[in-house]
Parts: sequence; structure tokens; C-alpha cells
Amino acid sequence: RRFVSQYDSALIYAGLGQKDQALQRLQKAYEERSLPLVFIKVIPAFDPLRSDPRFIALLKKMHLDK
Repeated sequence: RRFVSQYDSALIYAGLGQKDQALQRLQKAYEERSLPLVFIKVIPAFDPLRSDPRFIALLKKMHLDK
């Protein structure tokens, strides 16, 4: 057993095409203040999530929407 961060879980779910799970994990990563989350705007694995209102809202919360 190993610890897998919420951010890493989000990457995995996004790669598997499971958008809802990925977005839930990103929200939890945000709540945990996960440092790698600052890169979500440029990580290609999250490209399929970019048009989702939940992803856009998360970017706004993080002031990365500009």
C-alpha cells in the first residue's frame, strides 16, 4: 500500500477518461492545498476537462482563469 495524492489520482482518472472522478479529485486536491495543483492550467492530461464548468470554477478559485 502506498499513498497516492488526490492530484495524482486526478491525473490517472483524467487519463482514463473518467472526468467526474478526475474533477472530484481535483476539488479534494484544492481543499488539501496540493502544491502541484498550480500546474493544472498547463498539464496536457487535463485538456479534456478544460471546457467543464467545474474545471473553470476551480481555475477561478485559484485565480488561474486569466
